[in-house]
Amino acid sequence: MSPSTTVKPDTRSVTGTVAVIAHRRKTLGGGLDALRATLVSAGVERLLWYEVPKSRKAPKKARKALAKGADLIFVWGGDGMVQRCAHAIVGADAAMAILPAGTANLFAANLGIPTDLAEAVRIGLYGRRRTLDLGRLNGEHFAVMAGAGFDGDLIREADRKLKGRLGRAAYVWTGLRHVRGELTRTRITVDGADWFYGEASCVLFGNVGTITGGVPAFDDARPDDGALEIGVSTASGAVDWARTLGRMATGRSEDSPFVRITRGRRVKVRFAEPKTYEVDGGARGRARRLKVRVVPGALTVCCPEADR
Repeated sequence: MSPSTTVKPDTRSVTGTVAVIAHRRKTLGGGLDALRATLVSAGVERLLWYEVPKSRKAPKKARKALAKGADLIFVWGGDGMVQRCAHAIVGADAAMAILPAGTANLFAANLGIPTDLAEAVRIGLYGRRRTLDLGRLNGEHFAVMAGAGFDGDLIREADRKLKGRLGRAAYVWTGLRHVRGELTRTRITVDGADWFYGEASCVLFGNVGTITGGVPAFDDARPDDGALEIGVSTASGAVDWARTLGRMATGRSEDSPFVRITRGRRVKVRFAEPKTYEVDGGARGRARRLKVRVVPGALTVCCPEADR
């Protein structure tokens, strides 16, 4: 085995049942064979193994792993796999460990989990267990962000083939096709109080700071503060969006004249017409109403130690 797939010796023992839920089309390090060998070499004795061809088939495997007594679930893939598995194991005693093998690994990046197989496995087996919040939009949980309008249209158009070939650049290409960002009459209430009423092109909900395309949109977001960041954009054309994305890319979203940001626990959004919405980079359809809330302490995730 190559050094990059060898977990450094650790005096702590590996106990309990470990499960792997893997998107077989995603790659990391030496691949899934190397992952299995690494886990066995680390002392994992009770190993459940599931591979899926697409992320939407992952929840069934996650529930099966829980039913078989999994204490730790490694998720191999991108944000779509993490989101699907997180939605399935919310509230369970099992911890999730992320192996960032996808095109977009924003949740892992926000938590400091590297794209190094051996280190990601080490963090999963021996890292700090953090109890983190999730968001919930129209009944579905999300770990990174959710949004509607311009954001939803952008992600819907960034199909798998384009994302696989261009990665984050796919969002730029599709964004250029949607820079008009149609304005829609929008009403937003936050924790029961009216917050925004007017023409808007995009509404975002963030659980972490860096969102789709690697943009640092929410500077103060934390996945353990019991709240979500809420943003609304009134940008409506190429020039407006160029200015807005430029400010967001430099981490100064709140300085844009086309952006408002606040924080809350429960949000309701009503659009004058149906808008495409997305959760963690996956388009879900169109809706005129969004019901969003934070779910505090919903998921236990294996993270790097604070002093590393």
